[in-house]
Amino acid sequence: MNRTEQLQSAQKSLQAGEFEAGLDAARGLLAESPSDGEALYMAAVACRYLKRFDEAGEHLTALHSAMPEYGRAWQEQGHLALARGDNAGALAAFSRATRFNPALEASWREQSRLEAAAGRMVEANVAKAQQERIARLPRELVAVTNHLAEGRIARAEEICRHYLRTHPTRDAAHIEGMRLLAKIGIELGVLDDAEFLLESAVEFSPDDVQLRLDYIDALRRRQKSAEALEQAELLIKRDPESPVFQSRLAIERIQMGDYEGGLALFDEVLKKLPGDPASLTSRGHALKTKGDRSEAEASYRAAIKAKPDHGDAYYALANLKTYRFEPSEMAAMRTQVERSDLAFMDRVHLHFALAKAMEDERDYEAAFHHYDTGNGLKRAQTRYKAEAMSAELTKQKEHCTPELFAKHEGAGHGAPDPIFILGLPRAGSTLLEQILASHSQIDGTLELPNILALAHRLRGRKAGQSLYPQVLHDLTAEQLEKFGADFIENTRIHRQGAPFFIDKMPNNFRHIGLIHLILPNAKIIDARRAPLDCCFSGFKQLFAEGQEFTYGLHEVGQYYADYVDLMDHWDAVLPGKVLRVSHEDVLDDLEGQTRRMLDFLEVPFEEQCLAFHKTDRAVRTASSEQVRQPINRKGQDAWKPFEPWLSPLKEALKGHL
Repeated sequence: MNRTEQLQSAQKSLQAGEFEAGLDAARGLLAESPSDGEALYMAAVACRYLKRFDEAGEHLTALHSAMPEYGRAWQEQGHLALARGDNAGALAAFSRATRFNPALEASWREQSRLEAAAGRMVEANVAKAQQERIARLPRELVAVTNHLAEGRIARAEEICRHYLRTHPTRDAAHIEGMRLLAKIGIELGVLDDAEFLLESAVEFSPDDVQLRLDYIDALRRRQKSAEALEQAELLIKRDPESPVFQSRLAIERIQMGDYEGGLALFDEVLKKLPGDPASLTSRGHALKTKGDRSEAEASYRAAIKAKPDHGDAYYALANLKTYRFEPSEMAAMRTQVERSDLAFMDRVHLHFALAKAMEDERDYEAAFHHYDTGNGLKRAQTRYKAEAMSAELTKQKEHCTPELFAKHEGAGHGAPDPIFILGLPRAGSTLLEQILASHSQIDGTLELPNILALAHRLRGRKAGQSLYPQVLHDLTAEQLEKFGADFIENTRIHRQGAPFFIDKMPNNFRHIGLIHLILPNAKIIDARRAPLDCCFSGFKQLFAEGQEFTYGLHEVGQYYADYVDLMDHWDAVLPGKVLRVSHEDVLDDLEGQTRRMLDFLEVPFEEQCLAFHKTDRAVRTASSEQVRQPINRKGQDAWKPFEPWLSPLKEALKGHL
């Protein structure tokens, strides 16, 4: 019997009440693969029914270690705690189960019962309402929620689309299906479709708070800050004292640059919910971006005090780059990371924070272990394939030819406003942006998603095959002009009124052909850094999203090699379009490289560009603290102490070292 057949056999035995047979089948699977999550789950269930509680607990401990955010495992933990008479432990487990999988009706029901028994009727009624909501949902949508929570995205999408096609009536269930399909779209990165679904659903059901919260999330991911703020203000009008609504409005105000307004709202939230770790951490992020370093540190530490396993706050301290952890903080992080029940992202964040702490202590072997472990956890979660990315970049070379650019010569939108700084993350682009944004005629903005979103739209949906970039040959002059004009209009909200502005999205290097076609007068700067410095710095940095290639040494090395190859192609087919600026050259000759960039941009030299570290502006990238210091070489050759473990990176970079 193969694994699938063995699992089905175990499941049938459990459903028939034949718990010994089910346990034997699960043990057979575990003998071959001790961390098989489904086998561990079935073994735990069988042992509970057989009243072998200690053995059930052992299986669940192993399961939590292998799959810390598996909602059904925590639901089973709750049932086991009830069987042992531990009501408090059961309530904690059922609560965690619904956090990871909100479709677990039994967990909501038990939470409601246990909260009521403890006299906490408000909490009991909230759980009961959730249980009743799940009970009313069509079984197809419950299945979609389960699949989505457990990472089976393709299956969730298949069921959800089928349900919406076969149930077109705009009732509550159909609207919930639209919401779920939008969540699937967000998981897959199809943000424009997700936004459209949620916008439509909100129109159909304007009083549904969860819909509007999800809509705000989609708008924020698309960097539609003004629209997200408008939606958050609509929520706050419903209940001005709601800490949930105040937190959302705070985040959206900060996204729009209103730091004082956002921080004031976080203070209001913390009056109602003292010690709320999420609010304290978000407040810290805002203070860091604003440049209030000491206050940011205090806010992060307060979050850790409130929630000792709050990995996000520990990593936020590490991500300040210049923060040094105390021995007591390192000991506390080690204690937390050894827990088998630690949430997935808390574990990831703690590994990266410990890596930074160990690097500062010059224990490079331990530091590499933590960097490698944290990246490995993220790599296992992602769908990124280096070979697929190589193929995608090769298609740019195949289709973005001199013939393409000759065919569309004179098309596009003529605005000279945009300056694209692109390349790889951790290549020094934030430093270049800070230098240029210190100029009176240039606004710094954000890593804008507009070009990536346009490229995604152009991919189309033809039989699962991407139409991009070959579709560029078929676009009309009117389309190219409109795409360029839309870019200028849609990014206007991020500008402060200067004639020129910077888009610092590094991944735009993949789409220089598209940029040239829609904005032929835009300027492009390639921020280049020495390969080992750049790649290892990316490996050390935990990116929230969009840079999955950094989760492995081989992957980041191959991506760098592919990037250099594609940039050579752009130089060949668009000679003079891109100015390459080496990070090492900037360190050697700040004034000379600054003048070179300003000459390329056709703006006069201004002395304040050399005093970039004194420029008072919000910086939202990982280098925010570094660019507030004078030029220095702290990041150069940072890979050398880790050289014994970098063979996969060097192999991938062969020919570029």
